[in-house]
Amino acid sequence: MLFIRVLTTVGILLIWPQIAAAQELSISLGDDSSIAARSIQLIALITVLSIVPGLAIMVTCFPFIVTVLSILRQAIGLQQSPPNMLIVSLALFLTYFVMEPVFSEAWLNGLEPLVQESISVEEAFSRTLAPFRIFMAARIDPETFNELAALRPEAVLGETASEHPLSLLVPSFLLSEIERAFEIGFLVFLPFLIIDLVVAAVLMSMGMMMVPPAVVSLPFKLAFFVVADGWTLISSALVRGYF
Repeated sequence: MLFIRVLTTVGILLIWPQIAAAQELSISLGDDSSIAARSIQLIALITVLSIVPGLAIMVTCFPFIVTVLSILRQAIGLQQSPPNMLIVSLALFLTYFVMEPVFSEAWLNGLEPLVQESISVEEAFSRTLAPFRIFMAARIDPETFNELAALRPEAVLGETASEHPLSLLVPSFLLSEIERAFEIGFLVFLPFLIIDLVVAAVLMSMGMMMVPPAVVSLPFKLAFFVVADGWTLISSALVRGYF
């Protein structure tokens, strides 16, 4: 039930401005201008619905988690294992674990009162978006935000980070998350790089220069990762960074 509420929260949050502008989805067949206007509204609505999944993950911790997991797979030396579907699925469920309080707050404060018709559309939109604003504002790198804000001197900034315009808040959040993910990825990569260097040095000393070091080092990297319980350590560390 909560998962359905989460999907409803994100979907309504992202398509609500278009719904509010359209007011209704019925098409009047008695007026050519009305048909054209409704057609444009429907096209815009369908377009937004088609990109809702992409827009939804951009205001969550998904970009950070999936980037670190992808770098981890490259560090181990596995090209297709775990497959992309498994990496994305793990990142999605870790994102759901982290973002559940935000989704619940957005539903309880914004969407549920709107469904009960106790608040207006504008107030519901602000209340629903508020938890996401607070979440993104807490993860933004000040330098990244200032550099983007300098490119938009006409933008009106809020008194706090969570009140800044979404046109600055969202890209600053994404860039900060990707930068942080690469920093974590560098630390994850180091132990496996050391194993590669040691194996390459041993092979060179034995005169086995024709043997690819990556092939020999792969079992050692897998054994090291399994013994260290790597998936649990990496996942818990990624999640712990948001609490």
